[in-house]
Amino acid sequence: MNELLIPDYESLIFNIRGLKVMIDTDLAILYGVPTKRLKEQVKRNIKRFPEDFMLILSKKEKDELVANCDRLSSLKHSSILPMAFTEQGVSMLSTVLRSEKAIQINIEIMRSFARYRALLRENKELKGEINKLDEKLNQAFKFLLEKIDALHQKENEPRKPIGFKTKQ
Repeated sequence: MNELLIPDYESLIFNIRGLKVMIDTDLAILYGVPTKRLKEQVKRNIKRFPEDFMLILSKKEKDELVANCDRLSSLKHSSILPMAFTEQGVSMLSTVLRSEKAIQINIEIMRSFARYRALLRENKELKGEINKLDEKLNQAFKFLLEKIDALHQKENEPRKPIGFKTKQ
């Protein structure tokens, strides 16, 4: 089995069906077990993995995932559809896979999900701040444009002559 060196687990989190999930292949590599073994354990303990913990990707979802993620190219010709685990599903995997490595990796993955949520929250806050700033800039530009238009209006009015007036 190829060992995958991954500096940050956040890059392994995907958004599928509106859920933040990790794919069984990545999890198997992290836990140091074959994907087949991971899937066997999940199937043996299927009651621990309801729909909001684990989902099986459709062929279309799998193809899209393979197309967008080079490291999952091994799934391209597989007839078996990958499983995707939510944060709770990954946590439940630690009760099924009981090795010391699985426990340590699981702790890191839980921290990664937390960092991922924090990053998303920060992005929402940043987007809100940018929108507020954008609105202020729009108001400032509107004010400046009104002033420029007012100056143009004054330029079009006939000006009073400067200097002495002569009688005629």
